[in-house]
Amino acid sequence: MAEPEFNATGVRIERWLRSLTRAGQVVISDGRLALLTSYGTEIDSAPLQAVQAHKPLFAARDRALATLNGHRYSLTLGAPELFFKALEAARPPHP
Repeated sequence: MAEPEFNATGVRIERWLRSLTRAGQVVISDGRLALLTSYGTEIDSAPLQAVQAHKPLFAARDRALATLNGHRYSLTLGAPELFFKALEAARPPHP
């Protein structure tokens, strides 16, 4: 496996109002975004072209919303700006 382009640990991952993990991991590697539990079990993953991510309008500064495979996840990251930059940089250019 190649070196990940982005790796954030200690991420709180929620789906709707349910907390999936309080110390999860977000990894961007090999053209995919993966959400992992604190034990390394995959919650969800998708190719970067199919991932939508944005900053919510009315939420804390450390939040990001991501949609993978039709499921919306709320991510509490230390620095969501780095996540957005890494996501854009890792996506292949549009033809």
